[in-house]
Parts: sequence; structure tokens; C-alpha cells
Amino acid sequence: YDTTLTITVVAKTKEVHQQLQQQFEQRTVKKRYCALLDGIPEKKEGEICLPLIADLNDRPRQKVDFANGKEAHTLYKVVEARDGQALVHLYPITGRTHQLRVHCAHPNGLNIPITGDELYGTRAQRLYLHAAELALTHPVTKSIMAFKKEKGF
Repeated sequence: YDTTLTITVVAKTKEVHQQLQQQFEQRTVKKRYCALLDGIPEKKEGEICLPLIADLNDRPRQKVDFANGKEAHTLYKVVEARDGQALVHLYPITGRTHQLRVHCAHPNGLNIPITGDELYGTRAQRLYLHAAELALTHPVTKSIMAFKKEKGF
């Protein structure tokens, strides 16, 4: 798997930062992440809706809490499976802390941790999760800006 690129957005001014932040809060930014899982999901695609809250007894972990957690919604698609692992595309609808990591590892989610996730799975050389595609509206020009990593993982 190719692991040489990730996407990051940086604002140069406070005003632009606020406008970008607003897009994330309003869920108008389109995001796709790539993750390598320590197993192969039964279903090739689907959605995970598990509300999350900080685990105050075990920080920095998050936990699923149906009574007090905040909405967390992720779509997923298995892209490739080999050698007991799966490359998946994750599409977060919401943006909670550790959302993708918990949604992959939790028994009510995929029940398969992301490779290298030492909080919710097993430690490895690194965490095999990164941003692969991002589309947003430029705060000044109002044009759509799309960034995409072309190769696998």
C-alpha cells in the first residue's frame, strides 16, 4: 500500500479560518479517508451510527454512549481485501474525536480496528488512517476546491 501522501488544509488568516471552520460545522465539506483494517468486514459497504462521548475514566479514549453521546455517522466501503486485511474508504458525515477509529473497532461498528491503532486495537509501526480526499468552498473566491490522493493507501 502506498502511504506517502495525506491531505491537510491550513488557513492563513483568522477570517479564512473561521469561514473554513463554519464549512466543517455545517457539514458542507466532503471528506474521504483511507484506512487499513486488521481484518475484513462481512459487508462490503454500509453505514455506522454510534453516538460518542469522551471516556472520562480513560482519556483520551472516546466511547459509545447511546444515552449521552453526540451523534456520529460514518459511511464505509471496502475497496480491497488481501492477506487478512482490508483497505476501506471511510466517509465521515459528522466529525467527532476518534470517530473513525471507534466506528471501525467497536463491536456495533465494523468490529475490526484500524491497523496500528494503539488506543482501540493493536500498536503497529504507525496508525494506517489518513485523509485521501477533501472538497470545500474557497473562502475568498467561492470556487470548489477538491484535493484527492490518486493511489491506493
